[in-house]
Amino acid sequence: MELATAIGLIGAVAYLAGYALIQMRVLTIDDGRYAALNILGGLALIYSLLWNFNLGSFLTQVAWLIFTVVGYVHSRHQRRKAGAASEANQ
Repeated sequence: MELATAIGLIGAVAYLAGYALIQMRVLTIDDGRYAALNILGGLALIYSLLWNFNLGSFLTQVAWLIFTVVGYVHSRHQRRKAGAASEANQ
């Protein structure tokens, strides 16, 4: 098995593990571990696509990666804002 294929499989496992853990309520959508699994999955699959290129898959992976990072940053900002409001009320 080629290295790019093996890395792509790791990416697929990361995506599927994140999704499974969300569905089983082990992780929440705001959990950093879920974001980490999505980022790992996206990066690994993008790497594998550099060796076996497919434009549709590449664009999907890039978009998924961007959405994950933006969503995670937004979630962190909301939690920080909620924490500051809670401290101000005390």
